[in-house]
Amino acid sequence: MIEILWWWAVFFLPLPWIIAKFYPKKQHREALVLPYVPQVLAGQDKKAHTGLKWLLWLIWLLIIGACMRPVWYGDPIDISPAHRDLMLSVDLSGSMAIKDMRLENGEYVDRLTTVKAVLSDFIKKRQGDRIGLILFADHAYLQTPLTLDVQTVAKQLKRAQLGLIGSRTAIGEGIGLASKNFIKNKAKQRILILLSDGSNNSGVIDPLQAAQLAAKSQVKIYTVGVGAKAISSGSFFFSHQVNPSRDLDEKTLQEIAKLTGGRYFRATDPKQLVQIYDEINQLQPIKNATQRWRPQDEWFSYPLGAALLLWILFLLLRKHYDSF
Repeated sequence: MIEILWWWAVFFLPLPWIIAKFYPKKQHREALVLPYVPQVLAGQDKKAHTGLKWLLWLIWLLIIGACMRPVWYGDPIDISPAHRDLMLSVDLSGSMAIKDMRLENGEYVDRLTTVKAVLSDFIKKRQGDRIGLILFADHAYLQTPLTLDVQTVAKQLKRAQLGLIGSRTAIGEGIGLASKNFIKNKAKQRILILLSDGSNNSGVIDPLQAAQLAAKSQVKIYTVGVGAKAISSGSFFFSHQVNPSRDLDEKTLQEIAKLTGGRYFRATDPKQLVQIYDEINQLQPIKNATQRWRPQDEWFSYPLGAALLLWILFLLLRKHYDSF
């Protein structure tokens, strides 16, 4: 869409006519009539003078068009002036392979498969936020730095494999690495969602110490404990209940959330895990405040360039007719 910003410049259009009308004219002497000059040449000279006059008017019209400042606007683009940083820290220890997450059809799937499915859907809903992904087992590793490309984060999560970085659980490092990445950025809201099914038994920093450092960096941590509370084991006649989540350190996860102003959640099945992430989504809603920006391109150079070319043409034509 083209818009004229300085439309008032159109009032200067009759300025040459006004000057010619009211400016005192010079007294011209009577021309010397040469009887031997053909009338045809005299008529051509008059036509040339009229043509040059209209050419000057066209040049003036283009100059006025440039002064009116035509601007082309593109389609509007919505941008978020302030974003929030959200880091996901996912446990890849060996216990995530336990098949204790019961689906609605009664089938059991492993914990990591469930987490991937639920968390991928959560990631895709976070349009407008910068999301990063940390995977931890023996140590914590930054899988994806903070980015607005949520599709890439979801793909990196799906590629995560058990045993890739060990089989133990370094919860403290998962928190510490997230805090380190938050410090490098200036987002006012810093959220860490930490998911684990065990207790800290690896890494170089204690989880509570890491949580205290995170709190100083204004990082809010939501912790999620994964794993069923009890499942049946054995044959039809001699079945007994076992607790597959006996290694889950809920006390530490609760304390981590408390120290940073977050909350602790317990997920015993896929449905409950979905509800937890929906609740987190409500506690930390996506930023709705946006600014609308439209790309613009100044077009004054086009009529101004055309006027310059026509002025050069005018000078050449005038020189041509003056030589006869």
